[in-house]
Amino acid sequence: MDKRRCAVLNSEEMWAQAKQLFAGGVNSPVRAAVKPFPFYVERGKGAYIYTVEGKKFIDYVLGYGPLILGHSPESVKRKIVEQLEKGWLFGTPSELEIKLAKKISSHIPSAQKIRFVNSGTEATMAAIRLARGYTKRSKILKFSGNYHGAHDYALVEAGSAATEYNVATSDGVPIEIIKTVEVCEFNDLDCVDKKLRNEDIATVILEPIMGNAGVILPEKDFLSGVRELTKSYNSLLIFDEVITGFRINIGGAQSYYQIYPDITTLGKIIGGGFPIGAVAGKAEIVDNFTPAGKVFNAGTFNANPISMIAGIATIEELEKEYPYDIANKAAKTLVEELERLLKIKHTINHVGSMFQVFFGIDKVRNYSDAKRADKEYYIKFHERLLKEGVFIPPSQYETIFTSASHKDDVVNDTIDKLVKVIGELS
Repeated sequence: MDKRRCAVLNSEEMWAQAKQLFAGGVNSPVRAAVKPFPFYVERGKGAYIYTVEGKKFIDYVLGYGPLILGHSPESVKRKIVEQLEKGWLFGTPSELEIKLAKKISSHIPSAQKIRFVNSGTEATMAAIRLARGYTKRSKILKFSGNYHGAHDYALVEAGSAATEYNVATSDGVPIEIIKTVEVCEFNDLDCVDKKLRNEDIATVILEPIMGNAGVILPEKDFLSGVRELTKSYNSLLIFDEVITGFRINIGGAQSYYQIYPDITTLGKIIGGGFPIGAVAGKAEIVDNFTPAGKVFNAGTFNANPISMIAGIATIEELEKEYPYDIANKAAKTLVEELERLLKIKHTINHVGSMFQVFFGIDKVRNYSDAKRADKEYYIKFHERLLKEGVFIPPSQYETIFTSASHKDDVVNDTIDKLVKVIGELS
C-alpha cells in the first residue's frame, strides 16, 4: 500500500474535522448534498476526479461549469505555470487583462467595455448597481428560479439557493431590499409587461438559459419579447451568462439566440477554473463605473493575473472549435441514451453541453414546473451513479455538464453504468 496515502485522512475523517471548522461542514452549501458525507478530491485530470481514497469518478459536475476543457488541461496549465514564475499579484494593471478583455469582446457581441471582478456573485451585484446608477431608478425585475449569486438582491426566489432550503429568500436580507425586487415566472411575457408598465424598473436581469433550477430553456419569442419590452419602458436588460458564456457557443447564449442585452455578466469559463467574474456591456453604460463615473466598484484581486492567463488560454482552445464538437456530442449521446433507457415518466432539457433530467413530469418550462419533479427519485439516481463511479450534481436544481475531455470512451463507459443503474432503479 502507498505509504504516503496511509498518512492521509479519508473523506469521513476529513468530514468530521470540517464540521468542527465550517458552518455545515462546507464552504458552499451544495457540497454538503452528497450523503452521508462529501467525498474529498485529491486531484482531477481530463474527465476524471480522484478522491483522497484513490477512487475515480467520471465527472459531469466540472466545478459546476467552468471546466469546459476538463480537469487540468495541459495547454492551460503550461500558461499558468509560466505566469507563476513571473508573479501572481501586483496591485497594478497588467497586459493580461487587456488581452483577455479583447478576447471576450471579440466574441461577445454586446461587450464593448468590461470590468473584471472575482466571481459571478460580484459580477451580478456590480451589474445591478451599475444599472441603477445609469437609470437613476431603484427597482429590479428578476425571474423565479433564476440564480444570480449570493448577494442580497439576487436571493429572492433564487432557484437552488431557495429550493434546497425551503425559503423564498435568505435570512438576513432586509425587507427594504426585498421590496425593491419584482419577480416574474420565467417564460411569462405578460408578467414582464405588467411589471414594467406599473413599476419604475431600472433593469431586468435573467439567465437566458436557466441553470440553477435544472436546465430550463427560453420559449420561442420570450427573450426577444423581454428585449423589446425593456426598450419600450427604458429599462436596461442584463443577461446573466455566468454559466452560458463561452459554453453554449463561443459567443454565449446571446449569440445562440441572436438577442443582445445592454449588460452581460460573465464568470466560470472565462477564468479557466480560477476565480473570476466580469461585467460587460455598452461603453456608455460601463463607463459609469469608477473612476470614470460615480458607480463604485473596486477589488484587490480584480483582473488577477492567474485568472487572466487561465482565461486567455482556455478561450484560445475554444477558438479551435474542437471542444464544442466533443462536449456537445457527448451531451447529445447521453441524452439520447437516457431517453431510450428511461421507461418512467420524465423529461430532459438539453442545449449544447448542458442538460438535466426531471423525473415524474413531462414538461419543465419554469421554476414552478421544476419544483414538481420527483426530487427524491433524482437523489436515488445520483446516489446509484456515484456508487458506479459517475458524479452528477447531487441536487436536482443544478446542471449536468460535459467537456472536451468527455470523448467516446468516457461516454460509452458512462452509458454502461447508466444501463446498470436504471435497471436497478426500475
